[in-house]
Amino acid sequence: TDAGARAYALSTADRSVVYAYEQPAEAELTAGELRDFKNNRTAWLYFEACPPSYRKVLLHWITSAKRPETRAGRLHKLMEASREGKRLR
Repeated sequence: TDAGARAYALSTADRSVVYAYEQPAEAELTAGELRDFKNNRTAWLYFEACPPSYRKVLLHWITSAKRPETRAGRLHKLMEASREGKRLR
């Protein structure tokens, strides 16, 4: 439709490819973050047992943080939820 064409014309590169499923590569934790997560064995085993789609979205959420303290906080939140056997929404 004309409205859709106008909306598409207004799109910019910085607002595209923002969702986890749009990323060309899967997000990864740093070696230190991964080590800390694996050291919390209960949390790590729960997270590894979760579906790949859930893991992909949460890893993208963590790695897309702009500030290091935000990234660390998000990882901590995921580790705590995983340790309790809960999923973040």
